[in-house]
Amino acid sequence: MSFEEAVTIALCALATILTRAVPFLVFSGRKPTPPYVRYLGDALPAAIFAMLVVYCLKDVAWLAAPYGLPELLGMAATAALHLWLRQFLLSIAGGTGFYMLLVQFVFK
Repeated sequence: MSFEEAVTIALCALATILTRAVPFLVFSGRKPTPPYVRYLGDALPAAIFAMLVVYCLKDVAWLAAPYGLPELLGMAATAALHLWLRQFLLSIAGGTGFYMLLVQFVFK
C-alpha cells in the first residue's frame, strides 16, 4: 500500500468518525435538543425516501414494454412487506429481491 492510499484511508476513517461523533458533542444531554434539529429528525427520513423513489423511477420507460411493470410490482411488494412486517430493512431487501427476480427471469 502506498503512502497516498494510507493517508486517503485514514482521512476517510477520520471523516466517518467525526460525522458520527460531532452530533453527540454538539447536542449533549445537558440541554434540550433545539426544535429545528428535532424537526429535521422528523422530516428528513420521509423526504429522503421520497427522493430515492423519484431517483429510482426517473429512467423508467413508461411508454415502452414492459411499461414500468417490474418497478411497480417491486414497489408494491416493498409496500406490502412493510405493511405486513413493519421492518424497514426486511421490506427493502424483500422488495429489491423480488424486483431483481422479475428483471432477471420474468421481464428479460
